[in-house]
Amino acid sequence: MEQKLFTELRPLYTTSKESPNEIRIRIRMRDLIYSDVLRHAVDSTMERYPYFCVELLKKGEQYFFAENHRPVVITNSLHGVDLNSEDSNFHMIAFCFLDNWIILDVFHGMTDGTGAYEVLRTLLYYYCSERYQVKLNDEGIRLVGDVISEEWIDPVVNRTDLPIPPRNEMPKALNLIASAGLEYDHRHTVYSISISESEFMRFNLDNDGSPGTMVSLLLSRAIAKLYPDSKDPVRIALCVNQRNALHTPLAHQSLVGGIMLEYKDKMRDWSLERQSTAYRGMVFVQSQEENVLMGVASQAGITRMILSKESDQERQGAAGYINSLANRVITATVSYVGKANYKEAEQYIRDFRVWTSSAANGLTVEISAVNGRFTLDFLQTFSSPVFVNAFLKELEDNGIVYDLQDVNKLELPNIKLPWSELSIIYRRSN
Repeated sequence: MEQKLFTELRPLYTTSKESPNEIRIRIRMRDLIYSDVLRHAVDSTMERYPYFCVELLKKGEQYFFAENHRPVVITNSLHGVDLNSEDSNFHMIAFCFLDNWIILDVFHGMTDGTGAYEVLRTLLYYYCSERYQVKLNDEGIRLVGDVISEEWIDPVVNRTDLPIPPRNEMPKALNLIASAGLEYDHRHTVYSISISESEFMRFNLDNDGSPGTMVSLLLSRAIAKLYPDSKDPVRIALCVNQRNALHTPLAHQSLVGGIMLEYKDKMRDWSLERQSTAYRGMVFVQSQEENVLMGVASQAGITRMILSKESDQERQGAAGYINSLANRVITATVSYVGKANYKEAEQYIRDFRVWTSSAANGLTVEISAVNGRFTLDFLQTFSSPVFVNAFLKELEDNGIVYDLQDVNKLELPNIKLPWSELSIIYRRSN
């Protein structure tokens, strides 16, 4: 079976060695990893997700995914392997492990956090069942033998009834790198912060908030206090799952849009609760189906514009230009898939981290909720803790107890681009 690429194309054309469009989920288990059990679990998991067992090929100017029957690679390291390379058996997905860590690497153009969570739900079920010789509850977990139909279909490529997005130019937002003078700090870094889920949810309830909006608001407040005289607004892009608006809850593709949360000048003197209510209102309006679908239409239009270019190099240039325009209007990005709900397998998980390439404007915050803890991964294209420290000050000022777990170099495996010199993308096309 061949799958023509569409939603996958813009992420493909904007990936680079310095900033690969990839999701890396790092799970620290309670106990050491048994490699043979992990091999069985990965094999069963990938049998359940055949649409991820593919290789990238090209015919003429059209890229597509073709069935790849080679084993999905598992390596005994924390570094992983280059995706779409011989080392990954030409898969766009791979696993690695070391001591008690399991890591999933997957091309972000092929799926998003929602899709990756489904894969891990299946993997952890199979792994923990065998590793601990227990019978786990499998309700709501996708397993081998399921009928797979709607999961395959790209819900965007053939839609002809999407609303026409308005033509309005958003003014530029405050730029973190320029504001903090970090132009020469190119050390990609991740700061991981842990907060009690029950305590943070209680804080949200008391202040009319929700996890994604509250983190966005606290980050907005922190940045605004650092640059009170900035003429450019603080604007946070909060990721939104487009599946509900598309009425395709089972789709596996990367279906992420953005809600713009602007910290307006008049809001700065408001109470936290009133600010939170304002942000919730912005989320409510922008997450209405019609508005989400306008975002889908805009993204689809950009993809078709990229496809109108004749060469890969021209398409790269067009995709990069569009991304640069988007980055001008966003100060930082916040992403929250929702409670992970790995069910009974969560009792065996100690830590959970979601890493992606940080947005080119400098900062992305990935929020995870696993085993009673929220983990906030601050993914930066720089090493300076200036914004993390300002955010932690907001937590302290509001009585929120946190644990700065660790600071790591933000390392993501490369994705071998199909137009690179070493690519063998044409091996089947001629």
